[in-house]
Amino acid sequence: MRRDFSVHDVRPVELREEDVRLIDQRMLPEELVYVDARDAQETAEAIRAMVVRGAPAIAMAGAFGFYLEASRHFSETPARLEEVLMDAQALLLASRPTAVNLSGALSRMMDTFRTLALREVSVDAIVRGLREEALAIQAEDEVSCRQIGEHLLTLYEEGMGVLTHCNTGGLATSRYGTALAGFYLAKERGMALRVYADETRPYLQGSRLTAWELLQAGVDVTVICDNMAATVMAQGLVRAVVVGADRIAANGDTANKIGTMGLAVLARHFGIPFYVAAPTSTIDPVTATGSGIPIETRPEDELTVIRGARIAPVGVAAYNPAFDVTPNELITAIITETGIYRGPYAFLRL
Repeated sequence: MRRDFSVHDVRPVELREEDVRLIDQRMLPEELVYVDARDAQETAEAIRAMVVRGAPAIAMAGAFGFYLEASRHFSETPARLEEVLMDAQALLLASRPTAVNLSGALSRMMDTFRTLALREVSVDAIVRGLREEALAIQAEDEVSCRQIGEHLLTLYEEGMGVLTHCNTGGLATSRYGTALAGFYLAKERGMALRVYADETRPYLQGSRLTAWELLQAGVDVTVICDNMAATVMAQGLVRAVVVGADRIAANGDTANKIGTMGLAVLARHFGIPFYVAAPTSTIDPVTATGSGIPIETRPEDELTVIRGARIAPVGVAAYNPAFDVTPNELITAIITETGIYRGPYAFLRL
């Protein structure tokens, strides 16, 4: 399905009666195209193919796919349904390994199933309960994102230039975003900020998605190529860097889109703050340090081909990790819905 779009369409994941509707983020900014996933398999394929991306949005999609799988097996016994859902959980977990939000949402859905099953309620009641839980995950994310934005606003000043990386707005969450949330709230309150968006090679989430979102919302945004970051910092155009996160280890080491660590190093050199904004669902207290975070490697052609046009010789090898890990000592503060935290990040281990 295709139609004209506006900022009001930025709802990447929507649960309907028999499917989950996803904005195909591969097609933005030229077109708004929807993909409908009807079960766990189709949802996992959409996540893996990056139809939907962004840790909170992936978690919502996973929860919805889990529910849809249950709804397709409403005639099964609870014991048989548990087997089906365990398979669905494994399938969805394998779709993107780095972001911890997905595993957290799926564990929550499985816990809900088992709690309801122990009460010996009907399968219909179990399925309804799973739908309610999935929608609760989405609603809680929207509240968290706005709270993150409120905290970020306290770190900004009128007219300030802020650099961001990848896409952490409404397309990556339920609404507002994480690192972008402060920009949206600033716009609502008449506070002028100048946003610089890294293009974010190789998938161009910054130039395609972040720039589109902010432009639609009337936020002052300028796209730069990734290797301009040092220049805009040296010129004084940027006075802070704010990024999202896909997983935060117990010591504060943070996995985010490839290129993030380089920005943290540059920010330290130029003496500007480097902020990580993410909901507490992104924190992984079980993983002690960033070295334990699994880093997804994406297909080579995402690096060597852009929109069907080859930009590297046929046959050349390409290394394409999707994320890197920023050491905690380079992070000025971690901003969650519960507040602003500065190192050492002992709160992550609570």
